[in-house]
Amino acid sequence: MTEDDVHAAQRRRAGAGEELPAHHVRTDLLDLLAEFGAVTATEAASRLGYSSGLCSFHLRQLARHGYIEEAPHSGGRARPWRLRRRTPEAAARGTAAEQFGELARGLEDESWRRWLTQRDEAPPAWRHDEAFSAVAYLTPEEMSRVADAIRRALAPYQDREQRPLARPEGARPVALITRLFPLLPHSPDDADQD
Repeated sequence: MTEDDVHAAQRRRAGAGEELPAHHVRTDLLDLLAEFGAVTATEAASRLGYSSGLCSFHLRQLARHGYIEEAPHSGGRARPWRLRRRTPEAAARGTAAEQFGELARGLEDESWRRWLTQRDEAPPAWRHDEAFSAVAYLTPEEMSRVADAIRRALAPYQDREQRPLARPEGARPVALITRLFPLLPHSPDDADQD
């Protein structure tokens, strides 16, 4: 089976409303978009080592399935793409947002595993991480307040993704992953012990 046959099958499945199957090029593209914010097919091809046609095809597939969208641009032939912004409408739809959330968590996990295996290849100043976890007993309202506090702490750095000139010298993309969720009991007996 040729690559064209695979693409034709994916197009047929996509047209039939089926879920977009996993593919290493799409995974790489989503990872790149998460790191750089917006890229064109040509930029993606240059960074990932694929052809611009292949990147263009997979970017359109990701857009068709709602994972990415066209980024604002000043016209011309360049067509930058970015991860789809979460809107209240998308949150209300649920399924697409949930699928994207699962995809994002998978990319986070994959990036973490890659860091662990390739950490020794990083420049010496970057060979450490600040990973930590904690368990705290919170009410739902307190959990929301903690999440808001984390968002406020990160807010001063968020514009650097879209404004490269705002980045201090030596700044690199750093994954900032926070997951706040209640720990559910493993069995009904465990619930009694809470």
